[in-house]
Amino acid sequence: MTVSAVVFDFDYTLTVPDRPRQEVLDEATDAVGAPRMSREAYLEAHSRHLDSDTRVPIFAELLPADSDVDPAALADAYREKVADSLRSVEGVAGLLADLREEYALGLLTNGPADAQQSKLDRFDWVDEFDVVVITGHLEAGKPDERAFRAVLDELGVEPGEAVYVGDDPEADVEGAKKAGMRAVQVLYPDGPEPHPDADAHVDRDALATELPDVVRQL
Repeated sequence: MTVSAVVFDFDYTLTVPDRPRQEVLDEATDAVGAPRMSREAYLEAHSRHLDSDTRVPIFAELLPADSDVDPAALADAYREKVADSLRSVEGVAGLLADLREEYALGLLTNGPADAQQSKLDRFDWVDEFDVVVITGHLEAGKPDERAFRAVLDELGVEPGEAVYVGDDPEADVEGAKKAGMRAVQVLYPDGPEPHPDADAHVDRDALATELPDVVRQL
């Protein structure tokens, strides 16, 4: 089936932090006087709140029971620190402008709605997408098929007509494949290993130059 739509992941696919996320998390906890917490613990809690509007439930879960830190204050601090740390992958604006001449474009990103929106608002090229879906507005996040179906329904395309581009082996590759889409995995140093079920792989540093040809060949 001919590809008519390309759907992207956001974090670590189209944007990257300019410093380690653990450092960003430490900056946020220090800013409000909260005890430091590990990135791993944060990610575990995050995975349980993909359908939340905010990060408040995440930090409410992570903060000690006797902490006097307001989870909402910590969520606000972390949202600001994360958004400030993000940088666009080189060539993304031109890539999206080129792709939209041939395909409908979608963005599907996991996370609390307000947190993800604050990231998206930093980049003008987000306007190139025909559809933007944040899982915080849904009943489930990636890799749940319902998340992929939501963006496909808004784009008005069938799964077999769409390609999903993302870095995470489970959330992006396995999720997209189970939803009936083709999947292109984005690779980068110290990132996840290539997933054997991906239809193609592309280095993040070469995303802007190589992805159009990769999609045409699927």
